[in-house]
Amino acid sequence: MNFKFNDISNIITMSKINLLDLNVSKMREFLIYIQEKPFRANQIMKWIYHHFCDDFSKMSNISKKLKNKLIKYSFIQSPDFTQEKKSFDGTIKWSFLSNKNYVETVYIPERNRATICISSQIGCLLNCDFCYTGKMGFKKNLKVSEIVGQLWNLLKLANKNNGIKKITNIVFMGMGEPLLNFKNMITALDIILNENGFNFSKYKVTLSTSGIVPMINKLSKIVDVRLAISLHASNNQIRNKLMPINKKYDIQSVIKSANNYLKNSKANKGKVTIEYVMLDKINDSFKNAEELAIVLKHIPSKVNLIPWNSFPNSMYRASSISNIVHFSNILTKRKIFNSIRKNRGKDIYAACGQLNNELKI
Repeated sequence: MNFKFNDISNIITMSKINLLDLNVSKMREFLIYIQEKPFRANQIMKWIYHHFCDDFSKMSNISKKLKNKLIKYSFIQSPDFTQEKKSFDGTIKWSFLSNKNYVETVYIPERNRATICISSQIGCLLNCDFCYTGKMGFKKNLKVSEIVGQLWNLLKLANKNNGIKKITNIVFMGMGEPLLNFKNMITALDIILNENGFNFSKYKVTLSTSGIVPMINKLSKIVDVRLAISLHASNNQIRNKLMPINKKYDIQSVIKSANNYLKNSKANKGKVTIEYVMLDKINDSFKNAEELAIVLKHIPSKVNLIPWNSFPNSMYRASSISNIVHFSNILTKRKIFNSIRKNRGKDIYAACGQLNNELKI
């Protein structure tokens, strides 16, 4: 239902709207235009996001009149997970169909927490050379209901105590570049953080970006979540080859925008996360480590060193563990806080950089 809220006269003739596409403010506007009290938005949101209710008849504290209007003008529907793959390490990957394309969502359980990795697009426009998602090309932006619906499905499963741990952390590191689906991402984040929505702490939500500078600057004025920068290179020459977006927004401009974001952010606790995939003989030399340390002198950061995850027909190889450890030691010596990420779900193509709906195992 693509309606303009300032055009009530046409609402009766329009198709139904999925309430998962609306944050609280849009839900209030929707209620006004069906001639109901806007405060009911909080009640409806709580039913949807606190009780995982998709049946209006079960919403016990709203009137029959309002229920009938909701049935007439709206519905509540999350994406249907149609495929499930389980890794030996406990990671689970789910897929759902959108416009005849699969979208992938990853659940990563750990001892004291569980993380969901959410997709924001089908495919990706940026075509990073080391990323399998980028090889798909760009298909479409996900709707708000498709973004928050991934989390809604997993929380609903966890609520039923069927082997899924309570979700404690959310990362937007799945398929796509979140900041190129900016409008829908902002609405989705509002639902995730709002007390009447999923009510997650801003300290538990991370948005990863390849460095869309204008959108990072815009994001800093709208919402506060943890920011991760996919840097993956110690200089512009290497990054131009690995990530074509660097030709438009180079390392220096990305670092500057991330610094500006930190000025307005409490969620990041004064440090931005820097993601750095380790590629054999590409970006993993000791010189690269020294260069990276110099680059990161200009921003408070934590570096995640990510062993590269293979995919079919790629020219790259993962750096050796010994080389990654040496790289890490150089950063530590230069007082750059860092850690080596433990990759999860490689056997089901659920690890970092492996999501691609064309590969079904």
